[in-house]
This record gives sequence, C-alpha cells and structure tokens, in this order.
Amino acid sequence: MDRESQRLAQQSMAFVLAGGRGSRLYELTDRRAKPAMYFGGKSRIIDFPLSNAVNSGIRRIGVATQYKAHSLIRHLQRGWSFFREERNESLDILPASQQLDNENWYKGTADAVTQNEDIIKGYAPKYIVILAGDHIYKQDYSLMINHHVESGADVTVGCIEVPRAEASGFGVMKVDTEDRILDFVEKPADPPAMPGHPDMALASMGIYVFETEYLFKLLAECAATPGYGHDFGGDVIPKIVKEGKAIAHPFSRSCVRSDMEEQAYWRDVGTIDAFWQANIDLTDFEPELDLYDTTWPIWTYSELTAPAKFIHNEEGRRGHAVSSMVSGGCIISGSTLDRCLMFTGVRTHSFSQLEGVVAMPYVEINRKARLRNVVIDRGVIIPSDLVVGEDAELDAKRFRRSQNGVCLITQPMIDKLDL
Repeated sequence: MDRESQRLAQQSMAFVLAGGRGSRLYELTDRRAKPAMYFGGKSRIIDFPLSNAVNSGIRRIGVATQYKAHSLIRHLQRGWSFFREERNESLDILPASQQLDNENWYKGTADAVTQNEDIIKGYAPKYIVILAGDHIYKQDYSLMINHHVESGADVTVGCIEVPRAEASGFGVMKVDTEDRILDFVEKPADPPAMPGHPDMALASMGIYVFETEYLFKLLAECAATPGYGHDFGGDVIPKIVKEGKAIAHPFSRSCVRSDMEEQAYWRDVGTIDAFWQANIDLTDFEPELDLYDTTWPIWTYSELTAPAKFIHNEEGRRGHAVSSMVSGGCIISGSTLDRCLMFTGVRTHSFSQLEGVVAMPYVEINRKARLRNVVIDRGVIIPSDLVVGEDAELDAKRFRRSQNGVCLITQPMIDKLDL
C-alpha cells in the first residue's frame, strides 16, 4: 500500500450491508443471516469484508444488520471489539428500524445507508465504501479508493471478470476502454463483453466507492423520484451511469494474493453446493484461497479450545485424517477422515468413516456412521450407523439433497428419522 492510498483509507468509512438471509442456503439460514454463516473452519463470512477493511487501513466501519441478526451481532461483539475511539477507530452495529421512527425495516441497500445518515456524518468520512457482507475474497480497498479519486468518478463500482457464458446471473457492466460504465444491465441474456476480451464480462461485486457528501445528496434526489426502489444496483448506480460518471474497478487490480494463490479468488457461497465446494476446496494441497497468509490475516472470534486430538490405533479403529482441516477442540476418536473440514469442537466416534464432510461447530458423529459429501449444521448429533451419500433416493427423502448430490443435515431432520 503506497502512502497516498493509505491516506485515503484513513479518510474513509466502510459500510457493510449484512442483512441478507441467503434463502438458497435453505435450513442453514433458518437461524442466522448469510453473513454469519461459518466458513473455513473457524471464520464467518462477514470476517472477510471486515478483515479487508482493517487490512486496507480503514478503521471506521458500520455494519447494517436485519434478518435474524442475533448470531451475527454476537459474533461482532465477541470478535470485533478491539476498535478504540481514541485511535479514531469504531465499529458500529446498525440494526434496522433503529434510526427513524416511521421505518420498520431497511427497504433496500441504499435505504440502509439513508437510515444511518446521521451516524455516518458524525464521523465525517470524506469517502464511503459500500460493501456486501456475504462474499469470500481478499481485496485492498485503498487501491480502489485511489482509483476513484484519480478518475474523478461519481461512483466507482467493484467488478469481477467472469466468462460471458456465466455472467447472466449478475449485474453486468458495459464499459469503454477508459473503464467508464456505459450501461448497467441486470442479469442480461447476452452479457456485454469487456473491451479487448470478447469472452469475458465485468460483473458487479456489490462494492461501491463514493464521496460521502455526494452520496447523501444523490440519495435525497433519488428519494424524491417516483418509483424509487431504495436499492444501489437497481436505482442509484443506473442513475449515475445515465447522468454522471461511473467507473468500473476490475477486482484484479486490487485483489490480494499470496505466493500460493495463482488467480484472484472471489466466491459467492450462496447455495449448498457452492458452500460445500468452497469449504472442501480449502483441503487441497495448494488451495485457491490461502488462509495461511499472515500478511493479510482474516480476523475473527477465536474460541479458547484445546488442540485437536486423534486417538486409537487399531486396525479399523484408527483416528486419522487425510487431506483434511481439523479445528481446535476436535476429538477424532477411531474415525477416518478423507477430504473433510471440521469446525471447532467436532467429536467423531469409533469406526465412523467420513469423506467430503463439512461439519460445523460442536457436531457429534457417533459410532459406525458413514457419511459422504455432506454439510452438517452446528450442534447436530449424528446417530450411530447412519449412512448418507450411498443411496441418492433415500437421502433425498431424509435430508436436503442438492442438485450436485450434497446433503444438508440439520437436527430437526435427524429427529424425524425412524431409526
């Protein structure tokens, strides 16, 4: 980070939109918002944008919460309470319906900012970085802020480069050779190509940089417009594209990569398959996302736990793991793990065989269970002799089975079994 980028980051505030449910994760988000979902053995999804902000030099942060926010708020209180006002640092948790008497919920992403105008202005940031709280990636926001200032943009939109064939599920930017956004198309059937790259398109990451004063003036104008939908992607950004200067910032220019990471990493783990795959990918010999990079740490709440333990050494009853990640507090007792990810405090018992298992904190897997390609919700107790992943038809009757054959297991599903 150069000195100018550092200076701009110190003048900025990050505003994280963390109120979304993530309905495509089904039962996993029945009790928690998507940004509060567990990821990578000990983190939550929200930790990634927050860590990016801190590592970028931004120390004023607001987090807007809404859907089933208790788990998220508790995590923020426990893991992100190290900010000190005397160092010009702060992290504000901003639930919906707290600022305006006549409002119940945030009506959209832009409304979440509008409702907290007084709090944001109280810190007097020159720039504001609007962030989505539900994606996995590492990015230096200070470089994006610098690009915003140098280009003289009204808004700078963070974009990922995706194959055109895969871009129809995103909001896609049509840009010129100077990165100026000429059109913003939501989920187009024929996505516009990047200049010079006919097979690639620029998709919005839901990251925006504004001058704070300009943003609130713009939001007031939008609010007076008939049919205003209170959303950045649907209302605010298209208005700037039409009437002002909107600049695209490709993710490749500010992504953070260690020596182990060959490509820029960005994931939306918004489906059961995507969530399972992104976690399991971390067990690869050289994973695409390097969580061991100490130069760009992912901050989180770390529970005080004993080290992981592997016990028993008999034929057929040997506690061992291959190509797996096992977190603190786990006891692997006479079980075999192959390409598994165990979150904090998981206990597995003798003769169980696990392959492709993502087990969230404090799961217990009893004797002789055979599990393949599953996601197990927090605190679930897997009964002895349960077999999942060998009979697709039976699995679909008992559990939530994804399109790619991954089974989600929750405690209510277990309780309904006739064993």
